[in-house]
Amino acid sequence: MATACTTDLARAAACRDGAAAAHLKVISIFVIFFTSMVGMSSPVLMARIFRGKPLYDRAVVVIKCFAAGVILSTSLVHVLPDAFAALADCHVASRHPWKDFPFAGLVTLIGALLALLVDLAASSHVEHAQYAPVVTQEKESVAESRIELGGGGGCHGGGGGEGGRGSSGEGERVEELIRLKQRLVSQVLEIGIIFHSVIIGVTMGMSQNVCTIRPLVAALAFHQIFEGMGLGGCVAQAGFSFGTMAYMCFMFAVTTPMGIILGMALFSLTGFDDSSPNALIMEGLLGSISSGILIYMALVDLIALDFFHNKLMNSNPQLKKTSFVALTLGSAAMSILALWA
Repeated sequence: MATACTTDLARAAACRDGAAAAHLKVISIFVIFFTSMVGMSSPVLMARIFRGKPLYDRAVVVIKCFAAGVILSTSLVHVLPDAFAALADCHVASRHPWKDFPFAGLVTLIGALLALLVDLAASSHVEHAQYAPVVTQEKESVAESRIELGGGGGCHGGGGGEGGRGSSGEGERVEELIRLKQRLVSQVLEIGIIFHSVIIGVTMGMSQNVCTIRPLVAALAFHQIFEGMGLGGCVAQAGFSFGTMAYMCFMFAVTTPMGIILGMALFSLTGFDDSSPNALIMEGLLGSISSGILIYMALVDLIALDFFHNKLMNSNPQLKKTSFVALTLGSAAMSILALWA
């Protein structure tokens, strides 16, 4: 293990060039901001342009499935392996308690459970605090009372009209709850992605290794385009106001560049290297919890929700096949980027 550490240090020393690294990081700030804005704003703008068109709903479903593949691949192929690698580094794995237990897996589990807890708490708040819960038994009792009132008054036509208005009101309430759920999913998903983007940015900003930064700039540009398309598809479907969508796009685009600036400032002020044991431990733990959040969101709130609970997809077998192909393509596109970053 000592030999491996010595070899790694020698290889890193040959690639260390502070001036060149700083130049590359300044370029990456602008490149990543631009590609992030393009990636996330594209589906949002397309949604505003094509909303109401015959194929709009189907296109949104397909884009969302592509997004789910991107996010799932990001968590499993990019974030989680990096977290395991950080905590398995020879400088960390030789210490207690890091060599005694697979903390990366444990913290990923905690991240998924936290995402579930937030999802449950927020959904409960939406359903019980803002709107009366939509319960089938209550619907049936209300319908029965309306029928009785209609029969007693001898005006079945009037009773039927009132029931229709009640049914319409319940339908609107259910649709509003679904929309609020979509907004919640988009917001929690953006939090998980921003968390992950900050980690990437700070790690890159603290690095002085030109051999690592050079391919990372190009890979992160494509990474942000695909991830932005994924998040943008979810945001577009949630139906936020233009101001809210613009704010969410800006926050996604600016997070990684701000992380890079923060990492550069930390290195300049403290000399705290990204290869130090404490930095690796922090990177591994934050990456693990971010991975757990993204895995939960991709599987539960995106894939399962669309493939098993989307009426449009369930009534259209061809759309379901197309969506699965989109899911596979999104996963493949993001996985291929792991060759470079």
